[in-house]
Amino acid sequence: MAEGNLNSTDILEEEDNEMSDDSDLKVELSVFRAQWMSELTPSSGTRKGFPSRSEDLKRKQELAREEKASKLFLKAVEQEQNGAVYEAIKYYRRAMQLVPDIEFKINYTRSPDSGEVGMNYLEETDLDNEIDDLLSYFQQQLTLQEACLKICQPDIEMTQTHISALPMEVLMYIFRWVVSSDLDLRALEQLSLVCRGFYICARDPEIWRLACLRVWGRSCTKMVPFNSWREMFLERPRVRFDGVYISKNSYIRQGEQSLDGFYRAWHQVEYYRYFRFFPDGQVMMLTTPEDPLVIVPRLRNRNARMESLQFGHYRLSQDTDNQTKVFAVVSKKKVEKAPEYHNRYCNRCSPVQEAEHSFHMGLQLSSGGCQRFNKLNWIHHSCQITYRSTAETVVTAFDIDKTYTPLFFARVKSYTSLSEKPL
Repeated sequence: MAEGNLNSTDILEEEDNEMSDDSDLKVELSVFRAQWMSELTPSSGTRKGFPSRSEDLKRKQELAREEKASKLFLKAVEQEQNGAVYEAIKYYRRAMQLVPDIEFKINYTRSPDSGEVGMNYLEETDLDNEIDDLLSYFQQQLTLQEACLKICQPDIEMTQTHISALPMEVLMYIFRWVVSSDLDLRALEQLSLVCRGFYICARDPEIWRLACLRVWGRSCTKMVPFNSWREMFLERPRVRFDGVYISKNSYIRQGEQSLDGFYRAWHQVEYYRYFRFFPDGQVMMLTTPEDPLVIVPRLRNRNARMESLQFGHYRLSQDTDNQTKVFAVVSKKKVEKAPEYHNRYCNRCSPVQEAEHSFHMGLQLSSGGCQRFNKLNWIHHSCQITYRSTAETVVTAFDIDKTYTPLFFARVKSYTSLSEKPL
């Protein structure tokens, strides 16, 4: 009897366990169905303002992917600094495959071996906001680094004298040689990218003031309405000196009639106009059919010798409508010739009536495309002939038509490769 009772109790317990398992399965099945329905209709399954589980999972995956890409990118930077360029390229590629814009999401920091632990290239508080006054910020950083202010410091120990040992006056004189008398301010801006100290030297107001005086003379004694001399030089319209203005022109002329008289040829003539401006107010003008690849290198110096080359001076004029115009007067160089004699009678030839030719031009300065002050439009062109014997002057004005195409600026690196004089 006892064994029968035990068997009955075991059977009851097994039936209870089976019933509890069935209820658990039903609960899990209902939960699965509810989760499935919530994924199908997320708006009904989640309240407004609270992210769903799928969104949380997706965000976690993105963060994990970005963290892995950051490690790969920093590893590539380390390999590149050590000279392993090919290994660095592999890590760069793997990082950009995970996150294409990982380069702009990384906070670059100095390594602990540099001796400045915890100092970032960009402060954490300024990651999202640009520094308004970079010059004052760099000056403050240099002041906080050491008690004695130094423009720059060597990264490695060296036995030779570093440029930071030079006095400030000598450094500024070197910077004036970089700008040179040709006003190569582009080189000065490139020099400011070396370090914070050079950036401060390149923003010296005296350099930019002298550059403005070379361009506009006495008309720029005040900075108004500009905030600095540098802003005036960059924003105020002016001609450019580190290249040449070129225009390509063409016209059609009638040729000679054929021998049989059945047709007459027409010729399309193409030629170029070149303008080279200098900071001291001088200008060179050349009209020739030769290609710019041949002519541009020959216009580097003012002592260029070409038969049709004309020299003169120019001035800038700004009207009330804020339109900047360039007025230039050019003529050929005077070459003194020895008097001619007849071989037989040794008498002088009858003097030919000598005349001086000068060309007066008016051009309007404007900007086109990505470059500034790179376009000159014709507004006036005339020829003035003065006879020496009678002092009579004849002026001939040319019609500005389609043949007077605008001149566009082309920068020439060789024009500013050498410095003849400091600013």
